[in-house]
Amino acid sequence: MDSPKTLQEAIIYFADYERCREFLTDLRWPDGRVECPQCGSEHVVYLDKARVWKCYGKHQKAKFSLKTGTIFEDSPLGLDKWLAALWLIVNCKNGISSCEIARDIGITQKSAWFMAHRLRLALHHGSFDKFSGEVEVDETFIGGKARNMHIAQRKRRITGTGGKDKVAVMGLLQRDGTVRTVVVENRKKKALHAEVNKHVEAGAALYSDDLRSYDGLATKYAHQVIDHAVAYVDGAVHTNGMENYWSLLKRGLAGTYVSVEPYHLFRYLDEQAFRFNNRREMGDFDRFRLAVTQIVGKRLTWKQAIGMQEYGSATIN
Repeated sequence: MDSPKTLQEAIIYFADYERCREFLTDLRWPDGRVECPQCGSEHVVYLDKARVWKCYGKHQKAKFSLKTGTIFEDSPLGLDKWLAALWLIVNCKNGISSCEIARDIGITQKSAWFMAHRLRLALHHGSFDKFSGEVEVDETFIGGKARNMHIAQRKRRITGTGGKDKVAVMGLLQRDGTVRTVVVENRKKKALHAEVNKHVEAGAALYSDDLRSYDGLATKYAHQVIDHAVAYVDGAVHTNGMENYWSLLKRGLAGTYVSVEPYHLFRYLDEQAFRFNNRREMGDFDRFRLAVTQIVGKRLTWKQAIGMQEYGSATIN
């Protein structure tokens, strides 16, 4: 059977466990040599009835499955459900909520919520490469709008104006179409300069708005500023690419997810960036296949998923 091109074909294709096994084995061990994820030994044998491999190395937990050492580890859900959910997440332009995943693949909303967060972790792709050429930089606040809240919620959660009670997010867009976003502590000069230096190569053409926190970048970059009180475009000087990206991101957050915890926000940023960066010259299956190659060596437990270590317990609407 040819590789699936649509969601319907993907569901039918991965309903067969042997196809799942062949597909994941080829991606995880492309040279055909299955290795034990614990000791790296190739002295393993596949047990058909149990659907696991047995390693003959001298260590505990000699048996391992396709899920071992991946984002799927210790999940009771079948690979057919995991792969269908991943297909939905990477190919729905505005994202897909846990309620929709639960209805579509027949699991509880709680399981779908945990599943989606584990898959978002797989979509994270860090890089030591810095942007070069022409780069747009911008920042925004993610948070609830008072007019959308019930009056009781508004009194409890809106305690100031401007960016208070919201989360600051910074974005950098290389004009080849690649974006990176990161949650920042605030919009002050120290925080923004640190991210620019981390992600942009010295000497690059850097475009920003007239926020004073960007002052001083001209010593290291070809920094030009567009004053939005005067114009939105001045030749090549603009941040419209980032503005468009913010619009796409916020449409997904407000329309699909409705309520996002601040300490989970970085996962939704990773998800949106993955879809955005792989939108061109990639079909649904190619985007899905790329995501599957990133599942190994990542793990998110339930306790980690519900932890509130970084941004407190306020909710973003």
